[in-house]
Amino acid sequence: MPYIDAKLSVQVDENKKNDIQIKLTDAVSSAFSKPKAYIMANIEDSASLYMSGEKVEKGAYISVRLLGSATKSACQMSTKNICDILSSELGLDGSKIYVTYHPVDLWGWNGSMF
Repeated sequence: MPYIDAKLSVQVDENKKNDIQIKLTDAVSSAFSKPKAYIMANIEDSASLYMSGEKVEKGAYISVRLLGSATKSACQMSTKNICDILSSELGLDGSKIYVTYHPVDLWGWNGSMF
């Protein structure tokens, strides 16, 4: 039930977006022991991101929503893997990548609640 919302400051072609979403899905699945079949991802490229009032040329904001709570160690593992993926795949600067986690108590799917 995780949802990964990725906003990337760089332009990415569709094939690369697909590769990145697979790797992000794997990272989140592994860190939180969630089945890949239930993970949804959104990859938005060419996002206008700013830090310290300056436009970020090579960075990202990743938001991960999770059903239930998460441990800090699982979030740490996920954050490291996400930053490694974005750095190796897109050359993004780790100091320009923010990752946030949002536990959700109520999550609906397929006409009912988990």
